[in-house]
Amino acid sequence: MRDVVLAVAVVIQVSAGAARAQSAGFDIVIAGGRVMDPESKLDAVRSIGIKGGKIVAITAGPLKGKTTIDARGLVVAPGFIDLHAHGQDDENYRVFAMDGVTTALELEVGTADIPGFYSLREGKALINFGASAGHIPSRMAVMKDPGTFLPVGAGGRDPASDEQIAEIKHRIVTGLAAGGLGVGFGLQYTPGASKFEVLEAFRAAAKYHAPAFVHTRSWGSTDPGSSVESYMEVIAASAITGAPLHFVHLNSSSLESTPKTLALVAEARAHGQDVTAEAYPYSAGLTEISSPLLDRFVGGPDSMFAKLMLVSTGERLTRETFAAKRTPGAMVILFLNTPEMEAMAMTSPLTSIASDGGLRQGKGHPRTAGTSARTLGYYVRETKQLGLMEALRKLALMPARRMEGVAPMFKHKGRIRIGADADITVFDPATVIDKSTYQQPNVPSVGFRYVLVGGVPVVSGGALQDGVFPGRAARGAVH
Repeated sequence: MRDVVLAVAVVIQVSAGAARAQSAGFDIVIAGGRVMDPESKLDAVRSIGIKGGKIVAITAGPLKGKTTIDARGLVVAPGFIDLHAHGQDDENYRVFAMDGVTTALELEVGTADIPGFYSLREGKALINFGASAGHIPSRMAVMKDPGTFLPVGAGGRDPASDEQIAEIKHRIVTGLAAGGLGVGFGLQYTPGASKFEVLEAFRAAAKYHAPAFVHTRSWGSTDPGSSVESYMEVIAASAITGAPLHFVHLNSSSLESTPKTLALVAEARAHGQDVTAEAYPYSAGLTEISSPLLDRFVGGPDSMFAKLMLVSTGERLTRETFAAKRTPGAMVILFLNTPEMEAMAMTSPLTSIASDGGLRQGKGHPRTAGTSARTLGYYVRETKQLGLMEALRKLALMPARRMEGVAPMFKHKGRIRIGADADITVFDPATVIDKSTYQQPNVPSVGFRYVLVGGVPVVSGGALQDGVFPGRAARGAVH
């Protein structure tokens, strides 16, 4: 019934847009493209009129505007919303835009300074941006950890006193009150955090009905420390407190247990819990080599170290080089997953798609530059494991719906409809593909011909536009 109502609404919108076309002047017209909206299921050749940063007309007839984009033969879709984007600077925004992303959110690690995060980027961003109030950085501040992004000492490994837990919670609540988009957790980076500490942080999220974005405590197939046990910990915290729950990178936190963790998410949802998840389309992960996440390698077998590749040099590690290179800030690729488990996580109807991306001076993981294009090129066109509309739902509509409860502005993103923000990506479905690799992770995707943020082209004719900064803060309500 919902789809029927939405389809009728689109017909009304199209008719209304045609009527206005005779008299309205548009800033931009996107003409003759295959318009695909994952909410209404509209999939038809249409023209779109944009004015004042909004979609104001959708019609089968011609429209006239100050600027016209010829979209014949191209797909016109909602701009993609990346819920897991660590790269929050111009270097990263540029490759995100070339991958069809119009909003990039730092929700797993988050920040300890919500006002500072937003003020630093206002008026200087190519695409929209936002962040959660992070448990990790709040814990690092309280525990006086010397790490810059992830903990390397007490902030990760030491238990917190009751007084320190109270201060961590206070900092999180302060961030949420200032407009944080949720509470970010990286429990595999903070093994010293007790289950009670986690529960207290979930209580902070519940106070504002803000989602908890969680990197779970461990991966593995045996207890203690299994993926299933780790998922159960935070599903329980969500059930106790009422805080919405989002599992980040289900693929890399589940590995061979992916069928079991997907079943846990499905069952929690079936019983009425607000639980969602995301995945990315690569079998390898990335982390800081000095982080507690890799403590398990110290006593592991020699064969484990060959699964690690040092980002700075591309070398595979040994026990000796692992110990020698384990310095703060150094990054490693982790080749731990299989294509089969990656595909299971990616194609599940339960998962949205998010990159977990972040480049530092051109170094990092290919997922930063290529997540959207790999989804559309490999999973949709080449292997047909996903339909195109389903891929767009995962890249745009599902992330928007996850964020609506804490930030109502997202009701106007992730859709192609009258009144929606003109965050739009226009791509060639026959050629779109990722070009980034583990050796060259910053190579932009191809096939995205136009990307608009708030009605302003940031990619035009397949090329980045310089000197435009239409990105705006995506923030929660300020309390």
